[in-house]
Amino acid sequence: MNRRQFTKTAVLAPIAMALRTETHSQQAAPPASAETAAPAPRKPQTAAAYNKHPPINEIDPFADKLVFVRQPMRPMLEAFALGEVQLDAGPLRQARDWNRAYILRLPNDRLLHNFRVNAGIESNAKPLGGWESPHSELRGHFVGHYMSAAAQLYAATGDTTVKTKADELVAEIAECQNKLDNNGYVSAFPTELFDRLDRRAGVWAPFYTLHKIMAGLLDMHLFAANDQALDVVVKLAGWVDAWTASKSDEHMQDILKTEFGGMNDVLYNLAAVTGNDRWAQTGDRFTKKIFFTPLALRQDQLKGLHANTHMPQALGAARRYELSSDARFGDVTEFFWETIAESRTYATGGSANTESWLTNANHLALEWQASSHHQECCCAYNMMKLTRHLYSWTGDARYMDYYERNLFNHRLGTIQPETGLTSYFLSMSPGAWKTLCTEDDTFWCCTGSALEDFAKLNDTIYYHDDDGVYVNLFVSSGLNWEERGIRLHQTTKFPESDRTLLAVQATPAKAWTLNLRVPRWTTSDASVRINGQELQVSCSPGSYLALRRVWKPGDRIEFITPMRLSAEPLRDDPSKQAFLFGPIVLAGQFPRDGIDDYLMHNQGPELKELPPFSAPTLSAGGDDLSKWMKPVPGQGLTFRTIGQAQDVTLKPLNESWDRFIVYWTTT
Repeated sequence: MNRRQFTKTAVLAPIAMALRTETHSQQAAPPASAETAAPAPRKPQTAAAYNKHPPINEIDPFADKLVFVRQPMRPMLEAFALGEVQLDAGPLRQARDWNRAYILRLPNDRLLHNFRVNAGIESNAKPLGGWESPHSELRGHFVGHYMSAAAQLYAATGDTTVKTKADELVAEIAECQNKLDNNGYVSAFPTELFDRLDRRAGVWAPFYTLHKIMAGLLDMHLFAANDQALDVVVKLAGWVDAWTASKSDEHMQDILKTEFGGMNDVLYNLAAVTGNDRWAQTGDRFTKKIFFTPLALRQDQLKGLHANTHMPQALGAARRYELSSDARFGDVTEFFWETIAESRTYATGGSANTESWLTNANHLALEWQASSHHQECCCAYNMMKLTRHLYSWTGDARYMDYYERNLFNHRLGTIQPETGLTSYFLSMSPGAWKTLCTEDDTFWCCTGSALEDFAKLNDTIYYHDDDGVYVNLFVSSGLNWEERGIRLHQTTKFPESDRTLLAVQATPAKAWTLNLRVPRWTTSDASVRINGQELQVSCSPGSYLALRRVWKPGDRIEFITPMRLSAEPLRDDPSKQAFLFGPIVLAGQFPRDGIDDYLMHNQGPELKELPPFSAPTLSAGGDDLSKWMKPVPGQGLTFRTIGQAQDVTLKPLNESWDRFIVYWTTT
């Protein structure tokens, strides 16, 4: 099935903050006692900011015509530039290297083929297949992802080979734009698809593809200093402005019923880069009011919606809020994240089934049974991006707990070792396996979003405010905050070890704060040592431990976050449980017998094509899982059950490449 068929099937399926605690060490500068600080306000900081916006209709917040007023909000925290953080050897750098190899294996001539043909430029290249084939109405979308991934990989590593390859793509797309000579339009398909969209005739999702192309071009400017890319995307945005301006508000809202990706997001980003509000006003035309209004009123009306159609729109809402301080868009973003993360998310961090939310909130067990095609990978990609926005606004540790779940379970669990090939769905059905794209004949949406994810794996490890550094993820890495003269190096074997060591390599001669995330999954026995001396402080899980002092080069901070076994049941059927060690989801291991190439390269695992899978039932027997689930010596995070009717081996889902079970029936 293609994406549209999935969506139609799903919609018709008949299926009945915690406060951030800062504990100062005894060696820190005053105040020396523990204190509790609420997150920084998310609202605009002056009354004048409110006065620039029209009054909000509390019954229908988006009833009136949108008026964009630039009034940027100031986030509490900021991410470091990709080049300021370097990955050391470990699972993240390994995944990045596999991804880089795949990027370099794809020839530019094949990536450009459809662009050239559409512009009337001769091409003798062999066309790519799948969603990039000459007959696919999404052709060109992957090339947008490709430019974004290459740009971010260059920014993260300085890899000039990747940059040169991507620069050539930009130059060729610019040539196609000039050859078309159509008011800035450029794509891998003709404007006839937009004519059909305008008539509300059958068409897949032309603005979805245009979003990917525009985002790729903009990223090439932002991360790879390619000015030609900015010129191309500004001209293309001009075409979008003219096309959408010719539609009435009512007709445009009807057009928005067809998937349009994150057109609002990329246009707001373009407005931020250029300082030109014209692009934000164009972005406002992609405000899908039937989706945003309930969210602004804190109403979950997501049942039946296609998940990854709407997640990029929420990203656009976040960006609109950041540029304008318009509280409506902030409210949309916050409630959308909240209802997904807290009531529609599996233990791995992913969401949805057959690409859609099939049920009401808190009915995952019911949805889980409907199909084996759970958790579209694009959804994890977009929710992780959305989480970064919300985290920067508040510094709330719960956002990083959620991000970590997705990163270590879903994302690292869906890239095949060595090949760099990636998945479309991460199924939670007993006996499922991970299906993969092919080298050059699938190019799903999730192939493209994975290309981006694995190019920028260093982007969330550290954040900062004006006072210091936030250590969010336990990843062997180096931080060089040149502006402040701070260099840190983190060494860890997480998740196989519960210890991380931070070394101060350079520091200014004045006090600053090192904030260590105390993850929600750890225990009250978490501890910290500075230069070998244990601090008498309380580490509260789900918060940050703030260590403020005049640091010296050579200072060493050892942070210990004990990991433990835990069970997470589905809320509407507590007998269905997943088991974790710390944040790592454990999966039961079963032979991959009978899974041929056909079954390996579907979008999702087709269990109905194989004999019925007999899943063991486990006796969970109380809260202490360590009584019947024991670590296997010398095998990392591998566990073996004892005393069960059928004992099984479990290991991290991100290491599972045979058939597996995540959710068990328990007694």
